[in-house]
Amino acid sequence: MNDSLDDILEAWNTLEPYWKITPRNGGIAPTPGYSFIRFIFSPLIRGLLRIKMSGSERIPTKGPTIFAANHLSHVDPILVIASSRRKVHYLAKDGHFKNFFLRKFMNLTGQIETQREEGGDLALASAADVLESNCALGIFPEGTRSKKTEKPLLLPGKTGVARLAASFPHANIVPVALEGTRKMMAPQADKLPKLWKTVKINYGQKISWLEWLSSGEGGNMSAKQIRAMADLEKHDIKSRIATLYRKFTDQLMVSISELGAP
Repeated sequence: MNDSLDDILEAWNTLEPYWKITPRNGGIAPTPGYSFIRFIFSPLIRGLLRIKMSGSERIPTKGPTIFAANHLSHVDPILVIASSRRKVHYLAKDGHFKNFFLRKFMNLTGQIETQREEGGDLALASAADVLESNCALGIFPEGTRSKKTEKPLLLPGKTGVARLAASFPHANIVPVALEGTRKMMAPQADKLPKLWKTVKINYGQKISWLEWLSSGEGGNMSAKQIRAMADLEKHDIKSRIATLYRKFTDQLMVSISELGAP
């Protein structure tokens, strides 16, 4: 494609009513406590654990970023936070906020409570608060922790990550592969992590929705083709965009797999 990213953005904005996720609270509150905790504990975690990491040079140091990783264990978010050197915010189910001390810790570290009865759109609106604040969001595209016992353990991705990327088209999406975290702390089997177990964390090449949309290996869309979508019937526009979401998500899951996710 010969179109610039500005051309692609201008065309994509003509479809805004069909893809825009409005942030729930307009952003997130500052979390100075989170900065202090990361300053103290992240180096300790990296020093104590047997972490083999690659691709750290690909991690954006600032700006709205989505870290999309496979999910095998309760330690997965902690390892992404410690290894990425970013204040990564995760959506957490309301059960993690019922205990007084755990609730204080979750709020202190900027994790975002979501209610079990809430629909997916409200959860995405809460996630959009993070990106609206130019912060880093951690997400597990599988939507849940994989309980598979035979490889491939990676589940099909849900399109929520694509919807967020499309709504913040300049944000960087970084695929992350975690390997060995289930052996470190197996759900329902281990109450404490086995700190001597080796884990691998591989960060892939970042990409934005605009870059993907205009790439011949991605959405393969020109600005003219995108603008032409605006003239279609509503259900056809939604169907075309849903197809893009599915393709983006599937390619993201392939990237996570190729990075080493079991």
